[in-house]
Amino acid sequence: MTAPAESGIDIWDDDVLVDPYPTYAALREQAGVVHLPKNDLYVLTRYDIIRDVLGDPATFSSTTLGFNPMVNEALQGTSLASDPPLHTQLRATLSENLTPRALRGLKVTIDEKAERLVADLVAGGSFEAIDSLARAFPLEIVADLIGFSGHVKDNMMRWGQAAMQVIGPMNQRTQESFPIAGELYGWCSSVTAGDLAPGSIGRGIFDAETRGDIPEGSAGHIIHQYLGAGVDTTIASIGNIIALFGRHPEQLELIRENPDLVPAAFAEVLRYWAPVHIWGRTATREVEIDGVTVPAGAQLGILFGAGNRDPRHYENPDTFDIRRNPVDHLSFGYGPHGCAGQGLAKLEAHAIIDALARQVKSLSIADGVRVPSNITRSFEKLQVVKVVAS
Repeated sequence: MTAPAESGIDIWDDDVLVDPYPTYAALREQAGVVHLPKNDLYVLTRYDIIRDVLGDPATFSSTTLGFNPMVNEALQGTSLASDPPLHTQLRATLSENLTPRALRGLKVTIDEKAERLVADLVAGGSFEAIDSLARAFPLEIVADLIGFSGHVKDNMMRWGQAAMQVIGPMNQRTQESFPIAGELYGWCSSVTAGDLAPGSIGRGIFDAETRGDIPEGSAGHIIHQYLGAGVDTTIASIGNIIALFGRHPEQLELIRENPDLVPAAFAEVLRYWAPVHIWGRTATREVEIDGVTVPAGAQLGILFGAGNRDPRHYENPDTFDIRRNPVDHLSFGYGPHGCAGQGLAKLEAHAIIDALARQVKSLSIADGVRVPSNITRSFEKLQVVKVVAS
């Protein structure tokens, strides 16, 4: 075993966060594991290495998945920041309402909402895609699903964004977001079944706690994960859908000709532009990764976007091609911590892509505005200058 390669890159530099792909490529070609002294971090850059690490929770723990001690302390006891066997128990309740069977009844509702929303936007001839579509659509669906109302529903977006931002290092973005994330933590620690709509998934999680299926006091942690981990990433993905099909109209035409390509199209969106920039694990022991020694207690940074563009795994990885159907992309993670909400994310994204393909002939988009964000890579603004109905 040898010492890892090193790079002077700051993985949270503003320019890197706005467009990380040149940095991903440079790090990936340097080595599969690269030590970043500026960040006190070992980043993983290649597909097979990332997948192997995600599949080994005993060696690579999620209990300190964040990049600052305050967030790791705040997340203790959650499914997100736990290892088996606690993770297995919490995950079962989190996932119970997110299985394909459980979501089947939602599909019609989600499809109808997407159809109406896209129709209204198309009728206007132009629209700002982030506020009016990428944010509006998933926020409404998650609010109804969990049973949020009132001030919680009004705060979902800012809470969700802050909950992701504070997973980063203790930089200015993290510090500014902690008070907002604290509002979410505070609400989740005091929420009761009565605060959530009857018949909602949120109520069902409290029922599971009452039955003893999960530890007492865990219901709020699980509800936090729906808001903290699910909303911001779905918003990012839907914004990316609009941007990529605006840039690649021939790909939207392929779906118009063959609607069965909708799932493959979303998989390629996720592979091409990963919504999550970096995610953490901690080595529980000294371990060899790709021939280099990583010390016990080392913080790892998983670069999903670098793995998704690894030419060792995908042919022509820098080309956006929905016919690729990359069902094994890394953007939903892998292993025990693979995204619990991916079924819901797929329903929402598939509904939007399907509605766009049927209702839109072409989208003309302006250059989108991205702002630096520690964890989620998304558009802040994306203007559709002209939309031609099909």
